[in-house]
Amino acid sequence: MLTMLNRIKFKVSGLVLVLLVAVTVALYLITVSIMHRHILNEVLKRSESLSMSIAASAGYSMLARDFLGLDNTVYKMRESNRDVEFIYIADTRMRVIAHSDIYSTGKQIRLAQGSVLHRRPDGTTITELSDPPPGLLEIASPIVLMNRRLGTVVLSVNNSVLRDAQRLVRARIMGAFAVVFFLGIAGSVTLSSFLTKPIRELSAGVEELKAGRGGRRLKVYSYDELGKLTESFNEMTALISDQRGRLIRSGKDLEESCVATIRVLAAASDARDPYTHGHSVRVSVLSMLLGRELGLDAKDLEKIEVACLFHDIGKIKIPDAILRKQGKLDPDEHREMMRHTEYGADLLSKAPSLHKYIPPVRHHHEWFNGSGYPDGLQGDAIPLAASIISVADTYDAMTSNRPYRDAFSEAKTFGELESFSGRQFNPELVKVFIRIMERHVVGRSQNERSAE
Repeated sequence: MLTMLNRIKFKVSGLVLVLLVAVTVALYLITVSIMHRHILNEVLKRSESLSMSIAASAGYSMLARDFLGLDNTVYKMRESNRDVEFIYIADTRMRVIAHSDIYSTGKQIRLAQGSVLHRRPDGTTITELSDPPPGLLEIASPIVLMNRRLGTVVLSVNNSVLRDAQRLVRARIMGAFAVVFFLGIAGSVTLSSFLTKPIRELSAGVEELKAGRGGRRLKVYSYDELGKLTESFNEMTALISDQRGRLIRSGKDLEESCVATIRVLAAASDARDPYTHGHSVRVSVLSMLLGRELGLDAKDLEKIEVACLFHDIGKIKIPDAILRKQGKLDPDEHREMMRHTEYGADLLSKAPSLHKYIPPVRHHHEWFNGSGYPDGLQGDAIPLAASIISVADTYDAMTSNRPYRDAFSEAKTFGELESFSGRQFNPELVKVFIRIMERHVVGRSQNERSAE
C-alpha cells in the first residue's frame, strides 16, 4: 500500500513539474518572440527615419553640388549613431558622392543582396543582408527633388542592439525559470503529501477492516470530497462492525439449518449435472424480468418461464465425456454439443402440450446476424422468446463460475453483451436487459441496507 501511495505522490509531483516546465518554456518562447519583433520594429523605424531625413536634405546639396556639405552630413550622422556601420550618398548611377569612409568616395557600388524586410511606397527599402558579417540591415532611400530622382542614400545598421536585448531577456527569464522551478518542486512535494495523506489514512482503515480490526475512527484532514469520503468510511465501518457482531451471533443459530438445507438441495439436484438445473432456474428469473420490462402479457411470460426450464433439456442426450469435459471441445464434440437444441426440440415434440415451447428451445442459440445455430435465423425471424433466453442464458453463463474460469464481473459482462449487440443479440433487448440489471443491482443493495 505504501508503494502505491508513493507512486501516486511521484505521479502528482511529476505532473506538476511537467506542466510547470511546459508553461515556463512556452512563456519564454512567446516573450522572446515578442521582444524580438518589438526591438526589430524600433530599429527599423529609427533607421528608416534617419535615412529619409538624410535623403530630404541631400537633394538641395546635390543640386548646388555642395559635396563638402554632403560629406559633413554623412560624417555627423555616422558619429551620432554608433550602431550605424556606414552611410553613403550615391548618384543615379550608384557612384558614391559622399561616404562615411572617405576612401570609398568615387567608387561604383551596388546595393547589397538579402531579404527585403520592408518596402515603402516612396521606394525606401530595408534589407537584411545575406553576406557576412551577419546581423546587418541596409536601408536605401531615394533622393527626390521636384519629382526628379537625384540619387540614393544608403546606410547600414548593425542590429547588435536586438541581439543584446535578446540575450538579456533570455538570461532574466532563465533566472526566473530556475526560481519558479525550485519553488515548483517544493510546491509539488507539498501538494502530493497533502493529497496522499487522507488516502494513506483511508488505506490504513481498509487494511484494518480487512483484518477484522475495524472500529477506529479515521482522522479527517479536510472537508472536501476526500474528507466526505473519510466520514462515509467511518460510518460504514461502524455499521459493518455492528453487523459483524450480529452476523456472528446469527451464524451460529443458522449453521445447523444451513447444513441441513444444503444436504436436502444436494440430494434433490440433478445427479448428472447439478449446474444445468441451477442455471435453468436463474435463466428463467432473468428472462421473466426482461419480459416484464418489455410489457409482455401473462400468457407470454408463462411461456418464457417454462421454456427457460426446458431450454437445455436436450443436453441429457449429450454424453458425459462431452458435457463434463474440462478442456476445450474438439470440432466433433463441439458439433455434438450444438445439437442439444435439436435434441431438446425433438423431446418436446413427443408431447403435444409442450409444442409451444419448441421454438424458444430450438432457436435460443440463433444469432441476430444469422451466424447462429441450428437454422441460421437472423433478425426478427428469430422468435422473441428465443432472443430473450439467448441474452439471459449468456449473462448467467458469464456471471457463473466454470471449471475453466472464474465468473465475470457485472461490468465486464455488460461490456461483452454490448460488444456482441447487433451480432449475437438483438440490440434493443441488450439495452433493456442492462438497464434492468443495473436497476436491480442498485435496488438489491438498497434493500440489503434497509434490512440491516
